[in-house]
Amino acid sequence: MSTLTFNYTGRTVVITGAARGIGLEVARAFTGWGADTFIVDFDPEALAAAAADTGARTIQADVTNSEQVNAAIAEVVEATGRVDVLVNNAGILRDRMLWKAEDEDWEAVLATHTGGTFRFSRAVVPHMRAQGSGRIINVTSYAGLHGNPGQTNYSTAKAGIIGFTKTAARELARFGITVNAISPNAATRMVASIPAERYAELEAQIPLGRFAEPAEIAPAIGFLASDEAGYITGDVLTVDGGLSI
Repeated sequence: MSTLTFNYTGRTVVITGAARGIGLEVARAFTGWGADTFIVDFDPEALAAAAADTGARTIQADVTNSEQVNAAIAEVVEATGRVDVLVNNAGILRDRMLWKAEDEDWEAVLATHTGGTFRFSRAVVPHMRAQGSGRIINVTSYAGLHGNPGQTNYSTAKAGIIGFTKTAARELARFGITVNAISPNAATRMVASIPAERYAELEAQIPLGRFAEPAEIAPAIGFLASDEAGYITGDVLTVDGGLSI
């Protein structure tokens, strides 16, 4: 665990897909940094476990459903009066080679990654505009930057998040809102689903020789959400052990 600390006392942070993996560690970090932290996920049992683990507040919502997304942000604002940081982290995998992929595989992945990022960002912007400040941090990936066999849907969704980040950054800068993306390379549950032989091949390509622990990603997100990062917007920060070199 990093000893890097920030002070988010009085700030409200919303993290999607936060019941496990990177999202869970980000929630743990922001709670430790004093934020009013809300974790959003569709799995009620995982949410309950995450809340007990981190002390964060929970909201059950499907990121592909606009009504649930809007209700989630309304609940956050009702509870704290504000929303300062949004971390769009929710994601799924439906890996298949292009010629085997079904329409459902394509639609589900884009609706969750790109659609969820759009819906939650749209929901928080009016509140951030009213405050005159805000931080939106979107989780993309190596696949979105470089592609990955068997992941046309995932790579397209993650590349779309990069385009969304850059455009939203241009649109929202005049309101004091920054929008950035992070491209992590951590040993999450998604990565654990990769066959062992393929996992070893991927690990061998990383200059630092290993996947990160999810907790190693949190400080980078904490930095992009901080006052110190106020002059950074539209950027994609790679935290991938040198994989993108």
